[in-house]
Amino acid sequence: MSEHDHHYAVKLVWTGNRGEGTANYRAYGRDHVVSASGKPDIPGSSDPAFRGDAARWNPEDLLVASLSACHKLWYLHFCAVNGIVVTAYEDDAEGTMVTDADGGGRFTGVTLKPVVTISAGDPEKALALHHDAHEKCFIANSVNFPVACEAKVVAG
Repeated sequence: MSEHDHHYAVKLVWTGNRGEGTANYRAYGRDHVVSASGKPDIPGSSDPAFRGDAARWNPEDLLVASLSACHKLWYLHFCAVNGIVVTAYEDDAEGTMVTDADGGGRFTGVTLKPVVTISAGDPEKALALHHDAHEKCFIANSVNFPVACEAKVVAG
C-alpha cells in the first residue's frame, strides 16, 4: 500500500436473529450494528419499506450522509484557504432511489442543499467554492449517479 492509499475497516454484526434465523422472510430482523475501533457504534437496519426499523440508520441514509459530509469537509477546506470565514453550515440533503420489479434498485440522484453562513470573504466566491468541493469529493467521485448541489450563502 502506498502513502496515497487509505484503508478503512468497519465491522458489521447482524443483531436481528429472533431465534429462527432466516427460516422465512418475516422471521428475522434487519437490525445490525456498525462499529470501528475507537468510534461510537452506529445502530443500523434496513429502510422501513424493507421491514427495517425506522429508528435506526439504513444504508441509504448513510450514503446520502456520506455525500453530504464529504462535500462539507472539502468545502470548509476551500473556504479556509481562500479567506472565506464560515461560521455555520447546514445541509438538508436528499436522495432518490428506485426499485425494480425484481427487488433490485439503484440511486438515481442526490441533491445537496447546503446553507452556509459566512462572516468574512466574498459571498460569490463562497458560492463558487461548492463547485470545487464537488470536484474533489471522494464519495461523489465514487458513485454512478448525479450529485447536485443547490447551495446558498448567507453573509452573517
